[in-house]
Amino acid sequence: MKSIVVTGGSGKAGTAIIRDLVAHGYKVMNVDQVPPKEPLCHFYKADLNDMGQAVDVIRRAAGTVDRRRSPLGECEAIIHMAGIPAPGLAPDHVTFQNNLMTTYNVFSAATLFGLQRVVWASSETVFGLPFTRTPPVAAPLTEEHAPKPETGYALAKAMCEQMAAEMHRWNPGTKFIGLRISNIHEQHDYALIPSYAADPALRKWNMWSWVDSRDVAQACRLCLEADVGGAEIFTIAAADTIMPQTSRALVEANFPGVPVAASLGAHDTLLSIEKAKRVLGYKPQYSWRTR
Repeated sequence: MKSIVVTGGSGKAGTAIIRDLVAHGYKVMNVDQVPPKEPLCHFYKADLNDMGQAVDVIRRAAGTVDRRRSPLGECEAIIHMAGIPAPGLAPDHVTFQNNLMTTYNVFSAATLFGLQRVVWASSETVFGLPFTRTPPVAAPLTEEHAPKPETGYALAKAMCEQMAAEMHRWNPGTKFIGLRISNIHEQHDYALIPSYAADPALRKWNMWSWVDSRDVAQACRLCLEADVGGAEIFTIAAADTIMPQTSRALVEANFPGVPVAASLGAHDTLLSIEKAKRVLGYKPQYSWRTR
């Protein structure tokens, strides 16, 4: 699959994804309400809260209107990153409605025009972040951990995971790959990371996890290329935590009683990426420790 629509392509993750795809020979169309700061590919402005606009975007990208005039020739897959990117950025009900409906509209349009694959942004928040009501069941946490959404943002993401499974059941020709993406950092954010060490409790909300935007881009590209099942979920994080303390010490001090895997390495991520490594071939390339 070499012709891709990226929604939310003007954002932090979207920009990195588009840059990576273009570097690997993909034809890409960015769909967003905001023009990109850097013109990496064709841009199409659309509000995906509107089903008509979502359908029109995919119809045009798929070449249904006129393949010769489509910027992609014929779109084969979509990477859906559009939406309010975190809890607390808008009233909870607004975030819930926006993220649920934009995803429903994109999924529906993708199946309507027979796209082969939908890669989309779920979230680490589905695990139960910030773990104030329900502590993690184990460390590291895997995708087998039952969803425990604590905000409208997380609830929408959990419902979208179920939505993906049901839409694949209705439309077996379209595969859905959801990524529970951790807290995204860009290169300029690295300078702040050492300051987190003074108070580990400030970052316990996501078990001290993080991920470089370029590794998110790698994961999305691998999702286009890997042999995966019909509706899958993968956690995407860096290989290490964001703290200088050992991972085991962090858990023992902040989540007493939570079982820790014997195989846990000194600074290994506490949101397991083993499934992504095994199935997708995902290998995080970036660490703040070696910048």
